[in-house]
Amino acid sequence: MNKQQQSELMVGIFMLAGIIAITFLALRMGDVTLFNNDDYIIKARFTSASGLKEGAYVEMAGVTVGKVKQIYFNPETYLADVDISLQNNIKIPDDSIASISTSGIIGDKFVKISAGGSETYLEPSMEIVETEPSINLEELISKYIFESDN
Repeated sequence: MNKQQQSELMVGIFMLAGIIAITFLALRMGDVTLFNNDDYIIKARFTSASGLKEGAYVEMAGVTVGKVKQIYFNPETYLADVDISLQNNIKIPDDSIASISTSGIIGDKFVKISAGGSETYLEPSMEIVETEPSINLEELISKYIFESDN
């Protein structure tokens, strides 16, 4: 093998390694799971899911345990239905409370689950009955301003 072929082979190997690294990083950053799908879906209904986005984190005790998979309007109940994907090893008591919280003062919204004390757990596709919508900061400020004028 001459020097030109050897250098072309090295460039080819380097390019292949770069493409593999970029693909790996793209999959990790996009949070794409190809082979292990160790999640299950539960539902929660909120009077308002304002500011919550698909892909938002779901936390229990300050630890991320899942993600928001889908948010859609239910025309029968006039509520926002939220599908929550949780890790299989996480068991949620059926009397838990799901609330939409904000990280920081003006940060992203996420779903916070406060565990209940029941010994029965939610199964896949079951629903968290107790929910609390997010606090609308604009409504609070306008309420405070307009009530203080009276």
